[in-house]
Amino acid sequence: MAPAPEPVERVAIPATPPRADRSEALLQALLALGVDYRYGGAAPSTGFDCSGLVAHVYQQAWGIRLPHSTAAQSKAGAPVAVTELEAGDLVFYDTLNRPYSHVGIYVGDGRFVHAPKTGARVRVESMKGAYWAQRYSGARRIEPAIESAASP
Repeated sequence: MAPAPEPVERVAIPATPPRADRSEALLQALLALGVDYRYGGAAPSTGFDCSGLVAHVYQQAWGIRLPHSTAAQSKAGAPVAVTELEAGDLVFYDTLNRPYSHVGIYVGDGRFVHAPKTGARVRVESMKGAYWAQRYSGARRIEPAIESAASP
């Protein structure tokens, strides 16, 4: 008898679709679902830690090189209110008794993608869950440089 397949994470489609210039980060983040956590990891083939996942997604989506450090990523871009989050925004949490010690990528509908911890895989979590809601530190928006059609 064949083993039962692993359950598939269902991701809710946001009621308002992401702006076209932000949707590539959403796609890249969702493509990483199921990749193993690995401390210091920065590639799907070897695994991701939280900041490595973010750096990989931004590099793949927009060619933006972010540091492989949650603290450094927390200073990139501009702050954004939780009520103004858009797909691709970075969301930060206090998981080590210091703000901005964990990072994920907002996907919409109050959910984010992240590489949680050793022994786990990249997954989607609700920001409204008690654990994450109590540890929320803030969010940052890094805008991709989109070339206009009028550019030479």
